[in-house]
Amino acid sequence: MRAIIGAAVAAEHKLTRLAKTLYSSSTRNYSVTISTHNTTRIIQSEPSIFSADRCRHPSHQLLSVPWSANQIRFAKARGSDVRPGNVIERKGKVYQVVKAQHSTQGRGGAIIQVELRDVDSGNKVNERFRTDETVEKIFVEAKSYTYLYTDEETDTIVLMEPNTFIQLDVPKHLFGNSLAYLKDDITVSVELFNDRPMSASVPKRVTCTVVEAQVPMKGMGATPHTKKVLLDNGLRVEVPPHVVTGDKILIDTTNDSYISRA
Repeated sequence: MRAIIGAAVAAEHKLTRLAKTLYSSSTRNYSVTISTHNTTRIIQSEPSIFSADRCRHPSHQLLSVPWSANQIRFAKARGSDVRPGNVIERKGKVYQVVKAQHSTQGRGGAIIQVELRDVDSGNKVNERFRTDETVEKIFVEAKSYTYLYTDEETDTIVLMEPNTFIQLDVPKHLFGNSLAYLKDDITVSVELFNDRPMSASVPKRVTCTVVEAQVPMKGMGATPHTKKVLLDNGLRVEVPPHVVTGDKILIDTTNDSYISRA
């Protein structure tokens, strides 16, 4: 019995030393087998799940693999799961969901009334989905870019990736009503599919300068709660009476509304 125990301990020590050697040399295509007769065999096999690469933190693995290799490009979804901002494939075209509203049609059951924007032409169409209808949902990659300039000849917005300095041309219509907020060096977000822009947006909060505002007049009766001012990007927005020309204010770009002084 002591001989058996001694042999097992020796085999364990031998396996430990061999495993350390294999690990330190980054050899991952071999596995180690110890028989009951205290013999050791090295067998070539598929990469072990205990290899150095696989023992890394999942985020390290994800960052080391190209986005195109680990991103799920398409997925089946139900009509009830469609949300504004989603990108879907329908009837051979790619659309971005602009609006999605749930409604019920008596015995017909619940439906989803959606407004879709064709990412190629910018045209909008209205569709109806049944809540249990299968929809082809496209997963996109969101990246940050710096605004450079607007090319009026090609009707595109020229952006630059800040780390690689690679330029990207984005059709103007993808920015929608947010075009007015584009200015030098502003950071914008672009959603890409196969390196193709699907949608683009500006930050939710942007600082603007008031270039024209009515001066509050004393003795004119009750002071109005708001007034309209002209911003440096050409937009007119409602602001409190105390805002004057030259003030820098924060604007909510989703609805062009005043937030506060900057």
